[in-house]
Amino acid sequence: MVYCKALPIFSISVILFQIFGYNVRNWITSFHSTYNIPFLNSLHYKLQLASKLKNEATTSQFVSLTDLPHLKNPLFSKTQHAYDFASSNHPAAEDAIAECLSLLNQINKNSESTSSSSACKQVHGCLVKVGALKANAFIGNKLVVAYSKSLELLNEARKLFDKIPKRSIHAHAALMSLYNRSEKWVDLFSVLGMMINDGMLPDRYLIPTILRACSMMRMERLGKMIHGYAIRRGLDEDLFVGNALIDMYTKCGALRLSRSVFGTMNTKDVVSWTALIVAYMDQGCLDEAMDTFYRMELDGVLADMISWNALISGFAVNGDVELALKTLEEMQRRGVRPEANTWNGIITGCIQNEFYEDALDVCFKMFRTSLRPNVVTIVSILLACAGLQDLKLGKAIHGYAIKHCLHGDAHLSGSLVCMYWKCGRVDDAESIFLRTKRKSTVICNEMLAAYMNEGNVEQALRLFDSMKDSGPTPDVITYNTMFAAYFRDSSMEEVYKLLYEMSEMGLIPNVVTFNILISGFQRAGLSHEALRFFQAMQSPHRDNFLSQILKTSIQPNPVTVTGALAACADLGSLCLGKELHACVVRKVLDSNIYVSSALVDMYAKCSDIDSAIKVFWRTQNRNTVTWNTLLAGYINRRQEHEAFQLFERMLKEGVEPSVVTYMILIPACGEIGALRLGREMYGYLLKNQFNELGNILESSLIDVYANISEDRRLIDPKLELKNKFKNDILMKYIHYTSFVPMSGHF
Repeated sequence: MVYCKALPIFSISVILFQIFGYNVRNWITSFHSTYNIPFLNSLHYKLQLASKLKNEATTSQFVSLTDLPHLKNPLFSKTQHAYDFASSNHPAAEDAIAECLSLLNQINKNSESTSSSSACKQVHGCLVKVGALKANAFIGNKLVVAYSKSLELLNEARKLFDKIPKRSIHAHAALMSLYNRSEKWVDLFSVLGMMINDGMLPDRYLIPTILRACSMMRMERLGKMIHGYAIRRGLDEDLFVGNALIDMYTKCGALRLSRSVFGTMNTKDVVSWTALIVAYMDQGCLDEAMDTFYRMELDGVLADMISWNALISGFAVNGDVELALKTLEEMQRRGVRPEANTWNGIITGCIQNEFYEDALDVCFKMFRTSLRPNVVTIVSILLACAGLQDLKLGKAIHGYAIKHCLHGDAHLSGSLVCMYWKCGRVDDAESIFLRTKRKSTVICNEMLAAYMNEGNVEQALRLFDSMKDSGPTPDVITYNTMFAAYFRDSSMEEVYKLLYEMSEMGLIPNVVTFNILISGFQRAGLSHEALRFFQAMQSPHRDNFLSQILKTSIQPNPVTVTGALAACADLGSLCLGKELHACVVRKVLDSNIYVSSALVDMYAKCSDIDSAIKVFWRTQNRNTVTWNTLLAGYINRRQEHEAFQLFERMLKEGVEPSVVTYMILIPACGEIGALRLGREMYGYLLKNQFNELGNILESSLIDVYANISEDRRLIDPKLELKNKFKNDILMKYIHYTSFVPMSGHF
């Protein structure tokens, strides 16, 4: 079966060369380096066969089941054609074949079922017994289609497929569909190459399957080639092809191309509009997503459950839980009843933004309805308990899961481990981990994070090595966990070792990997290195180190851009910051609230307060983080009066100040002699948040009174005078927390 993985890449390269004029040798080298598929090194010598396939590659192939073009390639001619069974003089065999064909027709008409698995094997045995598979390729193709109905029969389907001397386009399509359902993308491309080598080209029914594989592997380059092929064949006008193209470009982070495809579609259905809404949500463009939803309704397309869920979960994932709940109410007013997945989308969004209390509030609202929580709901609640370190509630949820027989789910076991170790009960987490018989990568990743959080590096490395040696196989999340742990321990050398190791394992870093790397280097004071990784993730061939690890570019998301802008701010590099701002505008990321806040912070720290003000007032739906960022910029430039004027404007617009807002303004009260205002702020913090602020508040209050009067007896006697705390500590705290998106709110 190994040869089947080498040939398709050659076949795809030939057809792409004929159709697109693409540099095949470069593509083969890149694909081989990225996915470590053997037998590709010698393929460029086979390109001389391209001329033999020119007609098949450029001519529309309309083939019947009994007359399929078959190239005389030695790799595919191992099975010789037998005599035509139709001319045989064996009535008993003919009756058996007729009965088998009748059964196959019934299986192919029915959906996947457990009974069809045994039926397929029985039919297969009967056909082998009478020698029908060697005599008639039509029967073999029908059997492959039948096998492809069940995920359990994948191996059997592939073995039979490889033995058929004359494969039909239906057999190719059925097997590719099976690989699509089982998410085996490299094998899917393998069958695609074999189909092309057999002289057949994908049609409008098969292109969406191929595009989904491109999207799941983030292969934008290959997706563009398939897009070009569809345009040449006039298939891009098909509704399903267009929807698949939008989805592919969305998952590859190419919002501009998603919009372009959507704009060129003559016919749009609810799937098309929903795909564009998801594209905007993925890039944090909430206003554009909402506008698209309203335009869909104006266009006469009725929103379905998936459309509402995409809009509601998109708001929640981007941190606007209030708007998500309002949209949920609007959905109910229009007579659409929310499903469990609707509520789960909001809860998951809260968890991702660390709004754990909001997540629990949404859960309680869901419980008041008639909906019963499913495994996804329970997993989300446990993660909220972990974030709040609420062991009591976590245990109650654990009991609920056991009572309702949900505790066998792999993701649930992982969330239980996460909840217990984050609540300080690592022993309980380890107990659940050891009791789990079939350990998945998910639960191993959680246990790994527990060991690293406890500082038990030896045990973590032992588990990590065990995963590499005996399974479950480490995934990108495993390595991301290790990256975060090493950054916390300032082990930079280990970070680079892990990157090399990922390459050797055949794992491709994702956007989360680069978010951790960029943020980790920036917080470690290595802002130059952070910007290097930001540039290299988009153009890996320009970086000698990353070119060995990353072969295809990865588009940054709002979190990535925020980390890069923080690095520019640390360096005080206005030139790099402006280049990054231009990149933000090109990628339509400037509507994201955290990106806008990071831009304001970058310009303020680079002494370009005018640009900071322009970005601030252009930002729509400014939140507390955005206001805090400009306030801190004014204070840094000793423009206290402008800061307090902005604070007054903030109050007039109904934006509620956070603790950080007061922490920014209290030191400024001493500079302008506003003792009364400082006392009022101090009283508010003392009443509400004093215990959480500790020595930072003490230092700022001391400086307020010191700047106004030398009589320090005015200070609350409970406060300990610690001269070592100066305003620079406060300002470092402010600068660190005023715009980081992961914290969500203050």
